[in-house]
Amino acid sequence: MAILVIEDDPKTGDYLRKGLRESGYAVDLARNGADGLHMALEQDYELVVLDVMLPGIDGWQVMSALRAKRDLPVLFLTAKDHVDDRIRGLQLGADDYLVKPFSFTELVLRIRTLLRRGVVREAEVLEIADLQLDHVRHKVTRQGVNIALTNKEFMLLHLLIKRRDEALSRSVIASQIWDMNFDSDTNVVDVAIKRLRAKIDAPFEKKLIHTVRSVGYMFSENP
Repeated sequence: MAILVIEDDPKTGDYLRKGLRESGYAVDLARNGADGLHMALEQDYELVVLDVMLPGIDGWQVMSALRAKRDLPVLFLTAKDHVDDRIRGLQLGADDYLVKPFSFTELVLRIRTLLRRGVVREAEVLEIADLQLDHVRHKVTRQGVNIALTNKEFMLLHLLIKRRDEALSRSVIASQIWDMNFDSDTNVVDVAIKRLRAKIDAPFEKKLIHTVRSVGYMFSENP
């Protein structure tokens, strides 16, 4: 399978090309956004690994232009680790987002998952019961009432809805939302769920966030 890496840092680019080739992929490397976008549009790649901070055309611009013309999996690999950056990348249509410094093993596993899954575009608006989440407009409503969420709360709700009817462990939630290994002494997940419940469930009769004993939490209309 052919992968295009768009990375301006020489050391990182060479490392990615060498490692991915040793993992069995055919890899081309572009050192700037303009060359990368041209190659992605003109050649037949199965996946693109895209940096954000590129000279000339940055990764955001490459993503926008690419998504307007091609529908292939894109994984952002960048040092930009702010939640707003992740949201922006996903809103532009990226399929995954990995922050530097990164584990090469994790990168390969994520690439394999994307290639196995293929291109699956998520609906702009996710709906369950009387709740709607518009991930493009970053908007949540329930029974037509706007609900203001922080970025973390929005990401948490998005994860729960995407994996509705599935019991998610605290470790999975912590990994997906906070990019951290879950520490049993840390109650960050429970605190975040409590705050989310106060906004999503407390004002309404039907509860959607459920505790799964000894596991974690599940988002479901019919637990």
